[in-house]
Amino acid sequence: MHPLPTRAAGLDRLAQFTPRMGRAYAAERNYDPGPENRPGVSALSPWICRRQVLEAEAVAAALSAHSPSASTKFIEEVFWRGYFKGWLEHRPGIWADAKPNHPAPAGLEAAETGNTGIACFDAWARELVETGYLHNHARMWFASIWVFTLGLPWRHGADFFLRHLLDGDAASNTLSWRWVSGVHTRGKTYLARSSNIARYTAGRYPETPGLASVAPPVEEPPNPDVTPLRQPRRGTPVPSLYLVTTEDCGLVSSGDMPVAGVATLQLTGCRSARPVSPAVHAFDAGALADGAAQLGGAVQTLDHPTPADLVAAARAAGTTQIVTGFLHTGWVRDWFDAAEGEFDRAGITVAEIQRDWDRAVYPHCKSGYFGLKKKIPTLLPTIAPNAGMPLFSRV
Repeated sequence: MHPLPTRAAGLDRLAQFTPRMGRAYAAERNYDPGPENRPGVSALSPWICRRQVLEAEAVAAALSAHSPSASTKFIEEVFWRGYFKGWLEHRPGIWADAKPNHPAPAGLEAAETGNTGIACFDAWARELVETGYLHNHARMWFASIWVFTLGLPWRHGADFFLRHLLDGDAASNTLSWRWVSGVHTRGKTYLARSSNIARYTAGRYPETPGLASVAPPVEEPPNPDVTPLRQPRRGTPVPSLYLVTTEDCGLVSSGDMPVAGVATLQLTGCRSARPVSPAVHAFDAGALADGAAQLGGAVQTLDHPTPADLVAAARAAGTTQIVTGFLHTGWVRDWFDAAEGEFDRAGITVAEIQRDWDRAVYPHCKSGYFGLKKKIPTLLPTIAPNAGMPLFSRV
């Protein structure tokens, strides 16, 4: 899998997969016949996580081709991403706590290089490093084997994924690993079984001996209490430097804040304290350039800059206001939080544009997914009314 990091490529893939978003998706999504043959999954996640293709567009495409009942499973999976994003926004401290907090344990190198002797696991480790992608079911098996069979800390596994996944996301990745480990939903774990792997890999791995037979929950403190959702930083109606980050590569201009200049901010290396895959760096760079091109005009490219570099970029554009997409909990938000004092001293304002999807979905993500799921029928008419680009909530 070597997808192009452009909105056009994402929309092409969306169109290709739309006919399979109905009952075919529900029946086939858990099957992983192999890297060269995965008709049951959309593989849209690298574009969706950067908002080159929007969640609302994916949902609208499904409803344009299938009945609501036939497309239910696909739509619910799109909302799972919104659930994880919203849940982490209510508990942002989880992100800082998810970073590996002790030295590399014994067996880590063998797991990351695919040299454990567990055939399926080793193949998935190599596939991840080589392609930047794993099937959704393989991710669950991999995480379960990592934690319960190999006895490795889930934080190191989450970090391994984040360094290599083209669709690496602070919320979806972190909370999925916590869920498998029994930390997200207290006491609920996921156990990889040889029979299940054999069935859903079309017999590629008929026997996987030596897997853990039990999955006792990882012992950790309870989840923190829910906190109010952070509101986007407000802006003023002045010409602004539009800053494209991987939080939103589909950023569009606001009528009351004209484009004074365009810049891209690449912070791929901030995903982890360890080196991030060159493929992830390259996809991020391409997606940022594509997003900036859609805004038009000359572009200032900022590759892992200091806050002073961004201040200089704003001044070069003749403005003291930067407009960017909503900064979700994660490594890009961390960079901006650390830079806030320097921006204040330089008289630079940062304004955020938040998607209507986020505003509608996140308030329903305080506890389990069911709380959001039961709201989906009432949310759809307002956040995915058609296949066009949805409006933004203005700052």
